[in-house]
Amino acid sequence: MTAKHPLTPPREPIDEEPRTPEAEDNASEDTDMSTAPDPLSVEPSNLLENYRSGYVAVVGKPNVGKSTLVNALIGRKVAITSPKPQTTRRRILGILTRPDAQVLFVDTPGIHVPKQALNAYMMREVEHALNDCDAILFVVDVSRPPTEEDRRVAERIRPLRVPKFMALNKADLLDATDGPDNVRQFQELFGDDDHTLFTSGVVIKQENMNLLLERLIAVLPVGPQYFPPDQYTDQPERALAAELVREQALRFLEEEVPHAVAVTVEEYVLRPNQVLYIAATIHVERESHKGILIGKNGQMLKRIGSEARREIERELGHKVYLELWVKVREHWRRDERYIERLVSGID
Repeated sequence: MTAKHPLTPPREPIDEEPRTPEAEDNASEDTDMSTAPDPLSVEPSNLLENYRSGYVAVVGKPNVGKSTLVNALIGRKVAITSPKPQTTRRRILGILTRPDAQVLFVDTPGIHVPKQALNAYMMREVEHALNDCDAILFVVDVSRPPTEEDRRVAERIRPLRVPKFMALNKADLLDATDGPDNVRQFQELFGDDDHTLFTSGVVIKQENMNLLLERLIAVLPVGPQYFPPDQYTDQPERALAAELVREQALRFLEEEVPHAVAVTVEEYVLRPNQVLYIAATIHVERESHKGILIGKNGQMLKRIGSEARREIERELGHKVYLELWVKVREHWRRDERYIERLVSGID
């Protein structure tokens, strides 16, 4: 299957006013990040005999562990994670390359009823993934019985003529009393016991993850490598850096504030001293949100910045100098003009 469209949508410029930086103190940070190639510009390798490759859309309701599962399958952090729902806002490609196959996992936002422009954008991202996939991985939280949201996902994917698998996630949280009934209900909802696997739990996780991979690869079409063997995502590094900042904002902020946060990276430069300089803006919707994010004497912003810097250094292998700014953009989640730009993380 060929790459039908880039996973990162085109962005229109938006007017920016100068911001007052809330700089992070003592952030000994660093260097310059290169941009990952556009998937449409990648030439497939020569077709190997019986080599399989294709896209697997990873779908489910919000907060069932889709991104955690994709990270585990790839073996690298390609998507941020958080206990808060709707952490993933766009399609994120995770690339797993083996001697016999290249599996292109497309992590997607949790399927829900959209209430504003941002939610509608997220659901369009899900539709793009479902329209272009070779297989579907339906992820559920088996520690709880199926909900109306689970049923909505099942109904959406049922008519699609591609192989489907169900991952019973969070099995380590199963209650001994209700667990078997939860499993039965999900199997009835999905309707294919042979394509249902547990994907978490202390003992069974790695064994079933390997089994899941083997079954997914078996249904992918014969095809070439679309990406180089050492590439694990199509995201530019600066977009990943923006997401890692947002991950820490989700971690430390409460109530409505984290859902109204977006992060864009304005500067991303590897300096001669091999320190990667990153200037990022955290966008919020209200002045009150800005005050909460900065915190007393700037302590909350410093905390977010310090943890984000460590994560960026860990993932990208550079020493990083991170400078954070905060800007209020009222009601940006309702405004189509800004959503793609702010969600992409790149300014």
